[in-house]
Amino acid sequence: MTRLKAISLGWGVQSFTLAAMAALGELDPVDVAIHADTTHESKLTYEFAACWTPWLEERGVRVVTVSNPTVRITTDREGGEIWIPAFTDTPSAAGGMLRRQCTHRWKVQPLRRWLQANRNGATVEQWLGISLDEFQRMKDSDVKYCVNRWPLIERRMTRLDCMTWLDRHGIEIPPKSACTFCPFHSTAEWRRIKQTPEDWQEAIAVDEAIRKVCPPYDLYLHPSRIPLVDVDLRSEADRGQLSLWDAECDGVCGV
Repeated sequence: MTRLKAISLGWGVQSFTLAAMAALGELDPVDVAIHADTTHESKLTYEFAACWTPWLEERGVRVVTVSNPTVRITTDREGGEIWIPAFTDTPSAAGGMLRRQCTHRWKVQPLRRWLQANRNGATVEQWLGISLDEFQRMKDSDVKYCVNRWPLIERRMTRLDCMTWLDRHGIEIPPKSACTFCPFHSTAEWRRIKQTPEDWQEAIAVDEAIRKVCPPYDLYLHPSRIPLVDVDLRSEADRGQLSLWDAECDGVCGV
């Protein structure tokens, strides 16, 4: 039986490169590119998706968006439960973070529901946008009907290679794809989010909403374990730190 070929489309650099390669014939045709929408992506990601979905579909890549009907960040149970790996106010040897449930609930579950409803008994060949510099993320599927494939790894392409490929083909490079309030954001990424007021306000609102969800801990989005609105996100240059490389070298470093 013919396999159903599906791209897991997160609208980030790597997964979009897979879709674009299929659209331009540099990879085999696929049956569908599935975007599991957390509903909490950056405004920039949604704008990018709206712009480039027609381009993909005009070139034979069908784009389907799915989501979990319950995309709450916390449950309504007595005592509370949170689905994102927030930082606790008591760091431990394990890092003081809660267990991450968001990826499975918001991405894996709705994607698999669609595949089960549409594969008609066929095995699914799921293309994942993992590049060579992220090879440690490769994992075999944990369901029998699905076989994972990593075309970027097969081509030995890194994230930078993907960006170079997109640029060479005159295709816009997408912004980083992630929930606005992801606790795994770097400081540079938090600064980027702050530049988009809608995203920043959502992140602040989530940070405040989770604070008392899991007593006796207070919860935070930022590893500093202070309210996000109070975190100093300035770079060293912003703080007045002088660069050692701004002045011409005098040749005395080794003296």
